[in-house]
Amino acid sequence: MPARLYSFLVSVGVIGIVAGAILLIAIHNFDQPVAISSTATTTETAAATAPFVTIPSFAIPIATSSTSSTTSTPPAPKHFTASSVVVSAKKPPSTKQTPASTSTTAEATRIQSPYNVPAESFELVNTVARSALVNILCMPRGGGSLAPISGSGVIIDPRGVILTNAHVAQYVLLSENQGIDLECQIRTGAPATAAWTADVLYIPPIWVNTHASEINTAHPTGTGEHDYALLRITGAVPGQNMPSLFPSVPFDTRDAIGFLGDNVLGASYPAEFLGGMAAENDLYPVSSVSPINQLLTFGTSTVDVIAIGGVIEAQSGSSGGPVLNAWGRLIGLITTTSDAPTTAGRDLRAITLSYINRDIQIQSGTDLVSFLSGDLTSEEADFNDNVAPALMQQYIKLLSH
Repeated sequence: MPARLYSFLVSVGVIGIVAGAILLIAIHNFDQPVAISSTATTTETAAATAPFVTIPSFAIPIATSSTSSTTSTPPAPKHFTASSVVVSAKKPPSTKQTPASTSTTAEATRIQSPYNVPAESFELVNTVARSALVNILCMPRGGGSLAPISGSGVIIDPRGVILTNAHVAQYVLLSENQGIDLECQIRTGAPATAAWTADVLYIPPIWVNTHASEINTAHPTGTGEHDYALLRITGAVPGQNMPSLFPSVPFDTRDAIGFLGDNVLGASYPAEFLGGMAAENDLYPVSSVSPINQLLTFGTSTVDVIAIGGVIEAQSGSSGGPVLNAWGRLIGLITTTSDAPTTAGRDLRAITLSYINRDIQIQSGTDLVSFLSGDLTSEEADFNDNVAPALMQQYIKLLSH
């Protein structure tokens, strides 16, 4: 081989190796309920009071057992291009569990063949998730005492109903009071751009009663219990239009619809590692595919929380982001994360739609499907007349101090 050609080929090889290494680094950087085991003979229980960091704000692991004799192998993680980033390529967790000191007989059963259609590609699921994903940005109008916050949400009804966390929606509730120096916008796109305004449709009073005192806490902690809320898009910002129908994702409220080893897609607008100006003007959505590595409960035998680890969504700003299964159904809402210096070392947790459906039935007397089947204007008016004033009073008393 001529020396010049050999030198050229060596140079190409070196460039290829360097480019591959850079790509791997880029992919990596974009990155407490009770535990449920997947065996039928052991269960693992953790303290229900163990706190995780609320994203800006955990629940408890369940020891669950599957009645299935085998666990199907999930498809390999997909990698997106452009602004989509997939971090986790972890293997599904082993079904072998070590019993905890406290055991129960909690049992979660995998739903076999949950739909009568084949699973979608995660590229398509990603497109669906991104179309319904929103950023919720609340900023003081002047020099108020409340700090700016940025969270995520997902549209679950084409009339413009957003599902997010209570610890995000509380700021939208406060912004509805003219005496509080706060303005909230619903943003969408890449980068996030202001599009609409929204009002609180429902927030569990039990969550506010427990957590309102943390409104000025820099790093609140919690379990994720009752941490959900519904917003309704009510108007457009200047220069934007109100569509006749909003892009939305279907949801599945069946219990244990997501199981150990199942690949799921999470999406959000994380902002923890951005400066204030960047979060306001240069905030992009991210998404990743990773297997569920833990099923958790709030002290019952139901799957109330699912956990995934080492993904970019495990950071402030991701609260309220969606977790979708391989059929494009919303099965979880990002709520809490463990504390670690980087997202790779954190455990991201999402309360399940089955939990939200059960809890909203307990708190309001109406399950999620029935709630959304009603007259949304009437539902909002009922909340504003009969629930919101007492909640607002709690916040005003706290903020006045």
